[in-house]
Amino acid sequence: MQRIPVQNPNGSPAMPTKSSRARKWLESGKAIGKWSDCGQFYLQLTTEPSGYATQDIVIGIDPGKLYSGIGVQSAKFTHYTAHLILPFQTVRDRMDVRRLMRRGRRGRRIDRKTSFAKRAHRQKRFSNRRTSRLAPSIRANRQLELRIVAELNQLYPVTEIRYEYVRADVDLTSGRKRARSGKGFSAVMVGQRWMLQQLKRFAPVVAIEGWQTASIRRYLGLEKNKTDKSKPEFATHAVDGVAIAASGFIQYREWHGANERGSNWFGSVEITSATFKVVRRPPYSRRQLHLMIPAKGAVRRKYGGTTTRHGFRKGDLVNSPKGIGYVSGDTHKQISVSDSNWKRLGQITASKVTLLRRSTGLVVA
Repeated sequence: MQRIPVQNPNGSPAMPTKSSRARKWLESGKAIGKWSDCGQFYLQLTTEPSGYATQDIVIGIDPGKLYSGIGVQSAKFTHYTAHLILPFQTVRDRMDVRRLMRRGRRGRRIDRKTSFAKRAHRQKRFSNRRTSRLAPSIRANRQLELRIVAELNQLYPVTEIRYEYVRADVDLTSGRKRARSGKGFSAVMVGQRWMLQQLKRFAPVVAIEGWQTASIRRYLGLEKNKTDKSKPEFATHAVDGVAIAASGFIQYREWHGANERGSNWFGSVEITSATFKVVRRPPYSRRQLHLMIPAKGAVRRKYGGTTTRHGFRKGDLVNSPKGIGYVSGDTHKQISVSDSNWKRLGQITASKVTLLRRSTGLVVA
């Protein structure tokens, strides 16, 4: 049985409740229903509760380069699972385009017929690489994970966050003839210590290894899809998020008695059905002042940005004759509405589109 998150009247998280009790609270007016930005329905109490006692709830994060998994677990219930589609490749491609456009502008500005000393080069003024800097693609990945953790921290009384610390030697596992240990690394490994510091703002953080995640997953009897990890399903990445969160309640350790010794699992945890969401950033472009191909007549058309001429913003959740979807673009009289995969449902007259919710910066399915 799935549990519904509950907030106290002051906005602090309380323990989740049963669906039947949630319906009674809604009917009697003791609570009002709301939706969080991460796609989770929850209740906020309108009257003071009888107590504020809570139990341990752990968030598990399985970070990745293209996809991440998140699970929220208590000793008796699985509360929330999510498959995150990370913006790594999108950010990287846009950084490449930005680099090319900047190079073109510099090339047009410099008169190469003059001597080097008289060219319009900007003189070096300072070193801009004095501090440890995360690549924009890596930072975007970690910030999406932090956004979901921040949302979940408002819904559940989180006592601990568990994060898988990746140690992957991609050179050794690549099958290359002259591969050597310690010579390769994965993009997932970049910025891990920075991420652990950021997570400490929400709750105490524990880092676990990948082999521990696999061991716990096998002990719990959870199946993982290793053939196609791009599939937005529980068995690809969210299953590891649940296993990581469950490690806060069970542990494999050695024991010894007077005349015997061994090792076994200690503690207990129950894996139950829970909400599963697929979360991504809306893939609209930022406002561009310079286009790749200059327009004739030196008149630049608008490209990118989030505003439209009809009062909607890109990423807004709207209702249309084609169904519920997200605003993805506009024309002079029409609004483009797309589904959660950003596939266009249709171009619809703006007067036939009604706003359901302003853009939250997330697309949840």
